[in-house]
Amino acid sequence: MNPRKNKNKSNIQKKVIKLFLLLGIGILLITFFFGDHGLYHLYTIKSERNKIQKEIDHLREKRVVLEDEKTRLKTDFKYIEEMAREKYRMAKKGEKVFKVIEKED
Repeated sequence: MNPRKNKNKSNIQKKVIKLFLLLGIGILLITFFFGDHGLYHLYTIKSERNKIQKEIDHLREKRVVLEDEKTRLKTDFKYIEEMAREKYRMAKKGEKVFKVIEKED
């Protein structure tokens, strides 16, 4: 065999091996970043989890406020009277309720 052919053959083999290595590394990197368990997927799941956790916290706070209002409505008659006057424009006998209409500019 000709030494030149062997050299060309070994160069081609090296290039093929490098090409497969680069393709393999590229596939691994793409899978690492964009696969089902990749970094991008984990980031989106984490941000969605944070969003849901904030909503849970907000709803817990709202529940506490509503439970307090429920307790006040069951026990505090002055609060009930205040709510009836403000929300439903109710009045005691002999009182007059005035509705203030704001003028539009």
